[in-house]
Amino acid sequence: IAMDDPANPARLKKRSVRIGGHDTSVSLEDAFWTELGRIAQARKMSLNRLAAFVDRGRTGNLSSALRLFVLDELRGEKKD
Repeated sequence: IAMDDPANPARLKKRSVRIGGHDTSVSLEDAFWTELGRIAQARKMSLNRLAAFVDRGRTGNLSSALRLFVLDELRGEKKD
């Protein structure tokens, strides 16, 4: 499967999120965007607010921090 093929699960999708009043673009695989949306909905917050929450505690880049956040959530290692 080619990297740009929509059926490729490793294909990155770039979206803009607003953190601290500034737009920033984040590239993640569709599966991570889907899971972040589910987590945000479960917490009754916007995706922007969830991204800002993750941003406050990150040490690396935002894309990696979001992936690790999703992984922690799926493992039950929820960070409030």
